[in-house]
Amino acid sequence: MKGVRGSFIHVIFATMALSVSTFAESQTAYPSKPIRLLVGFTPGGFTDLAGRMAAQGLGEALGVQVVVDNRPGANGSIAAMLTMRASPDGYTFYMASPGHTTNPILQSQTRYHPVKDFTPLAGFANIPNILVVSPGLPAQNLKEFLALARTRSVPLSQATTGVGAPGHLIGELLQILTSVQFTHVPYKGSGQIMPDLATGRVDFTFSSAAAAVPHVRSGRVRALGVSGIKRTAAYPDVPTISESGVPGFDAVGRYALFGPAQMPRAVVDRLSMEIEKYVQQADVQAQLSKVGAEAVAGGTKELTAFVAADYEKWLRVIKTAKIVGD
Repeated sequence: MKGVRGSFIHVIFATMALSVSTFAESQTAYPSKPIRLLVGFTPGGFTDLAGRMAAQGLGEALGVQVVVDNRPGANGSIAAMLTMRASPDGYTFYMASPGHTTNPILQSQTRYHPVKDFTPLAGFANIPNILVVSPGLPAQNLKEFLALARTRSVPLSQATTGVGAPGHLIGELLQILTSVQFTHVPYKGSGQIMPDLATGRVDFTFSSAAAAVPHVRSGRVRALGVSGIKRTAAYPDVPTISESGVPGFDAVGRYALFGPAQMPRAVVDRLSMEIEKYVQQADVQAQLSKVGAEAVAGGTKELTAFVAADYEKWLRVIKTAKIVGD
């Protein structure tokens, strides 16, 4: 009887040792095959650039190929939902654009929560928007701009790339915080906004820092304020809206990596660590700065907090302004 019991105990310990060994191997084996990095836009834009930069950095760090898979549509929601439904094994994630937090509020067909249905992995870059005005507008700074907006019999006209676009939401936030009123002029795209702004057909717009640079430098339009909480390298002499009289004003576009919910902690920690290390490299920061972006060094905890706060902020703005999406 003792021999049988001893054999049984031996089998138990052998099984436990095998399980521990298998678990350890599973942890050290990642990644063992190519990784898919989804991008919700066509090649050429900043989200695609960020995705390809992240793919290169992760590929070199992890020793496997990271394949960029462009799945454009619905302002990035198609890529987001493909990620949400993927296996949480660390082999599928996506480069999110600012629409990650606003799409489920504005799009009736987009059914996900930007935090609960994903695993936030790491931030990658922020892009602030710049308040730029027509050169004929008699306002040299934000204080004069707001004073003009309050005294005009006809509200200043704000050009945007459409209902619910980042520039539109930032303009609504500024109206809410300052009690001014603008007339929203949505365009089908960004191509005609700067020419119309330069000729005075519209009064102002909130443009991405990168898109506004050549127009501001040429003098065709004038920059009055940065939407982020700190000044940007692309416009070192342009103050933030916060420091110009609207304390706490902060609205930046966050680009970040998200995976499906319930990813293994060890995999999340590895990916987060590698991205943080990558964006802290001087050459990576310089490359982002050239296009008006700022590298974000923040892991999964920081990104989770940012997205949760961003979601609540824009939810309040959209409800207060009664913005209706599709």
